[in-house]
Amino acid sequence: MGKKLKQYQIAFEPWGLLLFLVIMAPNFLWFAVPAPEDVLRRESLTPHWDQAASVLQVLLVLALCLLKNRGAEKLSWKRPLIVGTIVYCLCYTIAWACYYGGITAPVVILSLCLFPCGAFFLFSLDRKNVPAAVFTLLFALCHTVYGVINFILE
Repeated sequence: MGKKLKQYQIAFEPWGLLLFLVIMAPNFLWFAVPAPEDVLRRESLTPHWDQAASVLQVLLVLALCLLKNRGAEKLSWKRPLIVGTIVYCLCYTIAWACYYGGITAPVVILSLCLFPCGAFFLFSLDRKNVPAAVFTLLFALCHTVYGVINFILE
């Protein structure tokens, strides 16, 4: 186990921060400008899951931005995992556009939950950042439970 930990170094990963900011950009807009049918502002039925998701999100961002695997190749926009990350970011943006267009169908809510997690997960895999990948999967679980219970099963 010690050998596996030694492959990581604490170092700033600017691409991890950029990905986080790209994913958060629509959220910042949402905080400032409510959507027409803003169901996401309802009181949550899953406060414990939400708290766990918040903690996991912080750990995910820290791992994405501050952990580097020494064995990861230089970032390349041509690798399939990075292309997938970009596609997930675009799909996430489209889901927000649908939401702001007044579409609150289950597929949109699930897209808002899963596409950012998919982007973080693929990026983590490309960067060989296992801690970030694990935090992403756990965050995705909590975030999906929140979306399903609060907006689909309601």
